[in-house]
Amino acid sequence: MKKLFAIILCLGVLTSCEDVIDVELNEAPPRLVVEANINIWEDGTANSLVRLTTTAAFFDNNVPPVSNALVSIIDDSGRVYPFTYSENGFYVSNLSPQLETDYTLKIIFNDETYSATERLYSVAPLEFVEQRNDGGFTGEDIELKAFFTDPAGEDNFYFFEGLSDRGDVLDVYSDAFFDGNSIFAYYLVEDLAPGDDVQFNLYGVNEAFHNFMFVLLQQSNNQGGGPFETQPATVRGNIINETKADDYPLGYFRISEVSTLNYTVQ
Repeated sequence: MKKLFAIILCLGVLTSCEDVIDVELNEAPPRLVVEANINIWEDGTANSLVRLTTTAAFFDNNVPPVSNALVSIIDDSGRVYPFTYSENGFYVSNLSPQLETDYTLKIIFNDETYSATERLYSVAPLEFVEQRNDGGFTGEDIELKAFFTDPAGEDNFYFFEGLSDRGDVLDVYSDAFFDGNSIFAYYLVEDLAPGDDVQFNLYGVNEAFHNFMFVLLQQSNNQGGGPFETQPATVRGNIINETKADDYPLGYFRISEVSTLNYTVQ
């Protein structure tokens, strides 16, 4: 009986020793976040989108959209392509980029000017998908490989997306070790089943974007949210603040040719 009383007494002491700890986090002024993705598809159609948001407090789950910025892209001949605000921070344009042309993104927000210059990068076409039903750690998962052939004698960099209702896989590739050869992008997610539709997108990018996304994907580990969600460390992109250099934005301006391949799991 004494032993039982001692145990109850100890448990009572433990459960009563609960302190509330307030964590005070330093709050920084919000920064502009830019997702500027200009894509041209294999049929020649283009998708020109710029999304602007700002950073928020650490525990704030809402991403504040920016609706009052002036956004445009200017080509190297001086032609201006204005972007019109749509919704949820998205700005759209009818820009259809061409090869061998420099394009400069201009954003004016809160009396500050942001800019970046990029070119259109071509991509090798996706060719076919190979399916295995004995993949993964268990040997029972479905894994897919989307193949493409890298052009020989060029320095090429790729951004890959595998998208389905089961989950998304993002990755980047450099042809340093497969120049001129057939190579595949790998897609493996849990619970993939026959009848599921998967869309593969392969983007041509430059080395700077490859390195930028590599660091983001390492931090996010492709789990929970996208690569532009809050990261453990700041990863700077190619966009500068011309007005206040130290108040640099987050994000990237990219122009890519895209190859798309849709596949239904067998």
